[in-house]
Amino acid sequence: MSTNRVSIDLNADLGEGFGRWTLTDDEELLSVVTSANVACGFHAGDAATMRRVCELAAARGVRIGAQVSYRDLAGFGRRSMDVPAAELAAEVAYQIGALEVFARAAGSRVAYVKPHGALYNRVVGDAEQAAAVVEGVRLAGRTLPVLGLPGSRLHEAAAAAGLPVVTEAFGDRAYRSDGSLLPRGQEGAVVTDPAEVVERSVALARLGTVTAHGGASVSVRARSLCLHGDTPGAVELARRVRASLESSGVRVEAFV
Repeated sequence: MSTNRVSIDLNADLGEGFGRWTLTDDEELLSVVTSANVACGFHAGDAATMRRVCELAAARGVRIGAQVSYRDLAGFGRRSMDVPAAELAAEVAYQIGALEVFARAAGSRVAYVKPHGALYNRVVGDAEQAAAVVEGVRLAGRTLPVLGLPGSRLHEAAAAAGLPVVTEAFGDRAYRSDGSLLPRGQEGAVVTDPAEVVERSVALARLGTVTAHGGASVSVRARSLCLHGDTPGAVELARRVRASLESSGVRVEAFV
């Protein structure tokens, strides 16, 4: 393994509750991650939750990102939807704007945008939907960095529009040999063994590689590593991942 010092951002999906229902342990995860993808009300989240997470993130110096989604509370944003491009752009801008109010009230700001769930997967290969997300960012009046998979249509559209792109990897998701994620509906799509998640996370950060479903080694050069907050034992796993990264010589820091 190379001894060259490298750095990586740790991000997690937070604020994924609604009303009295909660899913993620936001307070504990914010003691581990450097960037928080905050649900903006379309797949999860509500005004009070958004405000609380922004206040916690700002107090701890964690970057706040808008996690934009298809309008799908019932399906947690993981159902495939066909939304006209103009409508999707407006809904992306709407979500960013809503979160920006609470981020600024907390003394911070929205620092980047990341799609969620079905929208995240859709904009890997769908140029029209990717362009709509980018237009939504521009409608919000900002040139925010866009977080997504390396080589995605989303990043192509963002770069063409002059928006910074930030590549992302997943220690707990299975990859296909082309560098895309194995769909959640397929067996083995989510890596559940903590030791394996830690090992994959360190390899992604240090070597820029991951073992794909089927055994092939795939190059995944990423500036940010996602730690899912909605899996059992998420907080302890996140702590293990960060500790292992740091002990292997990886500097953990936000990308913005």
